[in-house]
Amino acid sequence: MRSIALLLVVEVAAMSLWFVSAAILPEMLREAPLSPFRQAALASGVQAGFVVGALISAILGLADRFDPRRVLAIAAVGAGLANAVLLLVPQGSAASIGARFLTGALLAGVYPVGMKIAVGWGQKDRGFLVGALVGALTLGSASPHLISLLGGADWRATVIAASLAAIGAGFVGLLVGIGPHHRAAAAFDPHVVKTAWTNRRVRLAYAGYLGHMWELYAMWAWIAAATAASYGATLPVAEAERLAKLTTFLAIAAGGLACAFAGTIADRIGKAEVTIVAMAVSGTSAIAAAMTFGGPVWLTALVVVVWGISVIPDSAQFSALVADAAPPEQAGSLMTFQTALGFALTILTVQATPVVAAALGWPAVLAVLAIGPALGIVAMLRLRAMG
Repeated sequence: MRSIALLLVVEVAAMSLWFVSAAILPEMLREAPLSPFRQAALASGVQAGFVVGALISAILGLADRFDPRRVLAIAAVGAGLANAVLLLVPQGSAASIGARFLTGALLAGVYPVGMKIAVGWGQKDRGFLVGALVGALTLGSASPHLISLLGGADWRATVIAASLAAIGAGFVGLLVGIGPHHRAAAAFDPHVVKTAWTNRRVRLAYAGYLGHMWELYAMWAWIAAATAASYGATLPVAEAERLAKLTTFLAIAAGGLACAFAGTIADRIGKAEVTIVAMAVSGTSAIAAAMTFGGPVWLTALVVVVWGISVIPDSAQFSALVADAAPPEQAGSLMTFQTALGFALTILTVQATPVVAAALGWPAVLAVLAIGPALGIVAMLRLRAMG
């Protein structure tokens, strides 16, 4: 389907902005030393911006009041321009962190709006459609590491490439069609806060999602730094960094390819079942990554790739579980609130990860990430037991 194919291209290209700072961090640090707090702020600023942008978009109903393709196009172009500000300001400065915040806020007009367009193209296969969109987001998130690997030591080339990709994505987005099942979604309803607590199915789906998000973005944002440190125990620094970028790209990209398949499986065997399996594998992988840290490079790389494959395919299913359990008139707002809570949690995990790693070491941090999926599995088992 032409429109879905174009939409996936848009998501891959635009979402390449998300982890630009993580991909270029080693090169930036060689030019200007940054504290662990500022290193983290360049990544967590995107998370914070996304939360704010998503809530503003939902409250104002931007994708309902205006053509969602135009909203997506403006957001993608704006995000590309905001990311390019990194070329003009000192590394790690308040201005650069502010640019990353604005980039995240504008990306809230790309990912959620893209999901809204995607579900308008089907009903019975929405698990696949949403899974494919999350897969595109994941491939886009992985791409800065590949761009940085191919671009060499000049971090500015990566910033330019990702910014141009997002701007181009905005124009491609105007060519995407609107599906026959497209419907306006309700604006954010403040009463969902009560429903999110009193509706047990929704509450458990939220709990599972928060466990998933505890692990996901901290892993994505910092696995390149963690693997570089691990490989550095046996390899020269430059070689360790190059291999870490390749490992990170393969891990995140492989997870993206698994998303559409997981969506198809969820449509057949159940959404909760898919989340339980995915979190069991990802949590085990987090512990395995801690145990193999500093050991054989091939073993650590294999563990990290398996972790990347398993850490994301369940993501879309948590939103689908909320939609299934929610009152129809509150489904859109409940999913918006769920996303806002999840990304708000990632501000903490992404910001804290390098600070804790500096104090306790990367193995301790990697092991702690397994707590999220463990708690998420408990919530999903309880939801599944409700029938």
